[in-house]
Amino acid sequence: MATEASRPFPPTKQPSLPWRIGSALVMGFVGGTSRIFMFGANSTEVHGLDTFLETLDKRKAPERRERGLITAFFNLGQTLPTYRLAHSPLGGLFQSTMTEAVRLMSRPPFTTPYSSPTAAPPVNQSLSSPDITDPFSSANHTYTYSTNGIDTFPAPSAYDTRQYSWIHIFPEGKVHQHPLKTMRYFKWGIARLILEPDVCPDIVPMWIEGNDQIMHESRQWPRFIPRVNKHCGIWFGDNVGGDGNTIFNDLRRKWRELVEKDRIKEGRAFAMGVLSDGLKYGKEAVALREECTRQVRGAVLAVRRKRGLPDEDPKAGLVETWRQEGGKREGKMEDESWVKDV
Repeated sequence: MATEASRPFPPTKQPSLPWRIGSALVMGFVGGTSRIFMFGANSTEVHGLDTFLETLDKRKAPERRERGLITAFFNLGQTLPTYRLAHSPLGGLFQSTMTEAVRLMSRPPFTTPYSSPTAAPPVNQSLSSPDITDPFSSANHTYTYSTNGIDTFPAPSAYDTRQYSWIHIFPEGKVHQHPLKTMRYFKWGIARLILEPDVCPDIVPMWIEGNDQIMHESRQWPRFIPRVNKHCGIWFGDNVGGDGNTIFNDLRRKWRELVEKDRIKEGRAFAMGVLSDGLKYGKEAVALREECTRQVRGAVLAVRRKRGLPDEDPKAGLVETWRQEGGKREGKMEDESWVKDV
């Protein structure tokens, strides 16, 4: 394990004190208000929490973390995506926000993903570069990033306290409320968070329901007011990632082999979270992301089954199935589900 003395960049421990105070106030207010609403104005049952809390307890000290943590969940209700304010208008699987997310799942330096730091290419400082850095950055440590080559945001991965972070991800990427509580296909972003970090993160699938009753898409006026006296439930599954003999570690091994082939072909290695066109669009790379995403969805389905719901139609997890919605993106669909972009 790398030590501070051996790192090739001056460590940035944590954000400023005002930032940390503001963050604590915001998170404390949001968390406290949500708990009062969920357990006071509504009834909420939670299953598997003790095991999940044990996982969190092991991660309290940032310097003792050995890997990142991903909680992948299904939620019938409204969800505000992480980093929505820093979301690139270019969007997509390879936006710079995803690069930051991959780095949050790792520990610095972010020179090259699987080889010696000396093999890192020079940093491209041009505005057209997909890996924008500021004048105070080095090839080993990036303090800011850009979503479009013009704006600038502080890089979350710049701080030591955020190494091997916890990312709570909503793989469906949109509100989907079906009477049978079925899921849409999962998007591929979660595959990048599993395949590309330096070590396999812990992966805890979750099932959340009841929020659709609090804010259903068919609700009438006043739409902006959440409904009360509803029953909600949260189910935590077992950790399916980590360093065990899991399908995800097998997929990561194949990914590393693919990265090595690409390095030889390109004649250089790319920094952590930055991909060549071959690793973005190549047939093998796409197949690995598809399989990884399918396995994550299967893990969430296992929690759904544990909750007591019957198995869904296998076709529900296929992109082709949802293409039948046609050009209609929001509202009530032919299968009686309600859909809304987030």
